Amino acid sequence: MKSIQVFDPAMCCSSGVCGTDVDQQLVSFSADVDWARQNGIAIERFNLAQQPMAFVENAIVKGLLERSGESALPVILVDGEVALAGRYPSRDDLARWAGVAQPAEQKNTTGKCCSGGNCC
Repeated sequence: MKSIQVFDPAMCCSSGVCGTDVDQQLVSFSADVDWARQNGIAIERFNLAQQPMAFVENAIVKGLLERSGESALPVILVDGEVALAGRYPSRDDLARWAGVAQPAEQKNTTGKCCSGGNCC
């Protein structure tokens, strides 16, 4: 199983889903992380405000921050290599990187509303 590490920007709590003005993108990603863990995907999150040494000790993340600043965050590493930077991955991304198939009802559709392409 592949290892996924997420280096988040500075947030008030570990998931960013706190306070009165919650970013919907963080809510969705937090749900995707829960889904990933329930499906056996090894995923770790590091918060710049709470775990700054994780950013300093990782040469790849440190280099990205030195070159691009905090706009490079979040940085997602898959098996130690940059898979994505500057935005959060989708559930499809997490599943693909980990080699985990999603049940058909959770996959994104391609505009077809019923099986066989026939609308209900």
